Amino acid sequence: MNARELLTLLDDLAAPRVLIVGDLILDRYVSGEVNRISPEAPIPVLAAGHREERLGGAGNVAANLRAMEARVVMLGAVGEDEDGAVLVQLLTDLGVDADGCVRAGDRPTTVKTRLVSGVQQMLRMDWERAAPIGAEVEQELLAAFEGKLSDVDAVVVSDYGKGVLTDAVLRGVIERARAKGLPVLVDPKGSDFQRYRGATLLTPNKKEAEVALGRKLGHLDEVPAAAAELQRVADLEHALITLGADGIFFHERDGRALRVPTEARAVFDVTGAGDTVISQLALALGGGLTLEAAVRLANHAAGLVVARQGAASVTRAELRGVLERAAPQEGKVLGEDELDQLVARWKREGKRVAFTNGCFDVLHAGHVRYLRFAASKGDVLLVGVNNDESVRRLKGPTRPVNPIGDRLEVLAALEMVDAVVAFGDDTPATLIERVTPQALIKGEDWADKGVVGREWVERHGGEVHLAPLLEGRSTTAILERGGGS
Repeated sequence: MNARELLTLLDDLAAPRVLIVGDLILDRYVSGEVNRISPEAPIPVLAAGHREERLGGAGNVAANLRAMEARVVMLGAVGEDEDGAVLVQLLTDLGVDADGCVRAGDRPTTVKTRLVSGVQQMLRMDWERAAPIGAEVEQELLAAFEGKLSDVDAVVVSDYGKGVLTDAVLRGVIERARAKGLPVLVDPKGSDFQRYRGATLLTPNKKEAEVALGRKLGHLDEVPAAAAELQRVADLEHALITLGADGIFFHERDGRALRVPTEARAVFDVTGAGDTVISQLALALGGGLTLEAAVRLANHAAGLVVARQGAASVTRAELRGVLERAAPQEGKVLGEDELDQLVARWKREGKRVAFTNGCFDVLHAGHVRYLRFAASKGDVLLVGVNNDESVRRLKGPTRPVNPIGDRLEVLAALEMVDAVVAFGDDTPATLIERVTPQALIKGEDWADKGVVGREWVERHGGEVHLAPLLEGRSTTAILERGGGS
């Protein structure tokens, strides 16, 4: 499964509705400058200049999902305090359905306050009561869960060990969601993974898996057995372990296992990477994708997040961009079905499609300048290429010199070409009508011969451009100078 295939899956992915149950945390950042030491004690004095609140814990999963345009429902518990009101408002401002966030009068909202000078964190203060919620709050949460479950595509359980996910809440959430056939994804905490029995999958990192198994995983070849054991212990459909720089390993119930290598280019901060992984998995599985496709998309997203400071989110546009950069050049070579999908996507995105065509048998400097000119007339350039039979009819039995596969691959490697497709007719008329480009480009030597497709393109609001030719450059002349070899 290459990046081009993942791009198609991402483009076709709708906006699934994901319900999150878990520990809500308010992340507060107080930043400023340190210019002196306190006269009261040998400690730095932070001259605070800025205060910012962000969503942490399960709220960061919600932020990741909203960045990917999912519809999100949040269930959790906050205190009957100002911080709880701030946290719920942050969720609401993000477009999250936060009606199911229960106010618990016997506990404060969990708040982590970080004091920051420049980029250096000096101190963190945690306000929390990490104890199980009471029976009354449990019942309120489960009632809210039951009420929100009817229009949901996936459920995420985000456990930060703050007490919301009691055994009763976990049982109720997992059993009711699975009874409806919904995928339940769990970001686990602690050493007892049996608490999550019956979930679709868990997403522990390597250290969390080691704690749950009670042993170190010293080598990658030990990971498959570890994942299989976690799968048995928690009666999971799938098991998954994130491996940091070594990527992500997943093990499916049917025995299929695969390690997907990391896509990270640089690692700056791993904060929130686990939230990114589980949110991407929930989005993809909720949208009907396979586990492999979900893992590969999550892996690319995590590669972006770890290159940023703090808990960060990845947008669809950002994920699409990294996939486009990762797509191999051969991914530009389109079949008929791929052609229709790609052109439709380009037009949905408001891109101006430029089209040109030719044999491109022996590529030379004239071709390169011609294609640069063509690319300048649109946002994307599609090149139609005569197949071998078509070239023989047009140029004679000794042509083409290079077969269609080679010609397509060479053109796809050019940075100004966005996609190439072969056609078998003597003219590109049918292909032009299929694509209906906004810009049609031919060489200026076609001025008197008549540009095929001109009437169709202009009738549909497009333009025809004649490209200047580089004097003395042509495939025929090159072959004649070489004696036809």
